[in-house]
Amino acid sequence: MSKLTESLNKIRSLEELSEGVTVIHRLHPMAKLVTTIIYLVVVISFYKYNISGLIPFFIYPILLMSLGEIPYKSVLPRLLIALPFSFFAGLVNPFLDRELAFFLFGIPVSRGLLSFLSILIKTVLTVMAVLILIATTPMDKLACQLIRIKVPRIFVMQIMLTYRYLTLLITEAAGMMTAYHLRSGGQKGIRLEHIGTFIGQLLLRSYDRAEKVYTAMKCRGFNGEYRFAAQEKMKAGDIMYGLLLCAFFLLLRRFNISVIIGSFFG
Repeated sequence: MSKLTESLNKIRSLEELSEGVTVIHRLHPMAKLVTTIIYLVVVISFYKYNISGLIPFFIYPILLMSLGEIPYKSVLPRLLIALPFSFFAGLVNPFLDRELAFFLFGIPVSRGLLSFLSILIKTVLTVMAVLILIATTPMDKLACQLIRIKVPRIFVMQIMLTYRYLTLLITEAAGMMTAYHLRSGGQKGIRLEHIGTFIGQLLLRSYDRAEKVYTAMKCRGFNGEYRFAAQEKMKAGDIMYGLLLCAFFLLLRRFNISVIIGSFFG
């Protein structure tokens, strides 16, 4: 199986997870969306040297993955895709900021190293939160809630169409890769001199497929207005879920739980 086919299966597996029937899946999409946004804002707002304050925020993704029955193998591989970007973004911090912060078991720890670790932890927390939201809420329902919180409709429509038809692009590229390998005597990868032609052909075939998709949408009555999922009414449990979690996040932001717990054992 080619890597493109594996990527396609991963996209479909995440969408299949969103159709679950757990207590997290049954929550109103707006409650989950607002809670995730508050979580992201609170995590990102932490000072760049505050590592201990971020640790308690792992409770949220771990708890939701457990209640939502989301397997770690569906989240961790996608998380590893984002980590290299954060790793190289903060890699220079230990060299630029060498001011001593404290000693850990006799080993000096610089403030630059703390900021580097802070970037990595924030990346893990935020990416996990977004992946859990997607894995527990169908994209149509998420798009509907984005419209309700006044995100421009054109942006939402672009997100939805990109998400829906990305699989077509991957399928087209996988077919071309298979044809290339059959004609190249089992050679792995694409030769450098053939990459330009391959990308050009993929662009032309994608344009042709886009025209066919648009024609099919027009035949089904598409007039430029994307029809999202029907509105759902929020229940008292959904509101309570959002209020309690947001209050919990703000509590963790106000008080450093790690330091408080450590003081009891110190």
